[in-house]
Amino acid sequence: MDTIDRKLLALMQRDARTSIRELADKAGASTASVQRRLKRLREDGTIMSEVAVVEPKRAGFGLTALIAVELERDGPDRVDAFKRRAIAENQVQQCYCVAGDTDFVVIAVLRDMEDYEAFTARFFEDPHVRHYRASIVVSRVKTGSAIPLR
Repeated sequence: MDTIDRKLLALMQRDARTSIRELADKAGASTASVQRRLKRLREDGTIMSEVAVVEPKRAGFGLTALIAVELERDGPDRVDAFKRRAIAENQVQQCYCVAGDTDFVVIAVLRDMEDYEAFTARFFEDPHVRHYRASIVVSRVKTGSAIPLR
């Protein structure tokens, strides 16, 4: 990855709808070069996806929960089963398998406290979940998925 690739990726992370011409101008490259580079970056998996970022409240999700989950016992089958549940659950935005006091950290969007109660009753009914601790987000200070490219 060279300087032009990093410039293109930084621009695309800000707005994936930026035109090829504008990308070329800002990166100091030709439009043909930008098209080839973007094609390569998509094909090699550097650009994983290009998505619309939706404001949760506008979509009816006024509550975000950060949930630390501890499994009853570590074991590949239990860990894999929890991962599959997290992947299948639409309200889970992110799920991290972590080292430390807990096994997973889950970030979920919910409509309200009733939805939170229903989600936790459904999602954590797994007998292999020892316990979970949830923190409810009061305000979003910084969110994003941009990778620093220096």
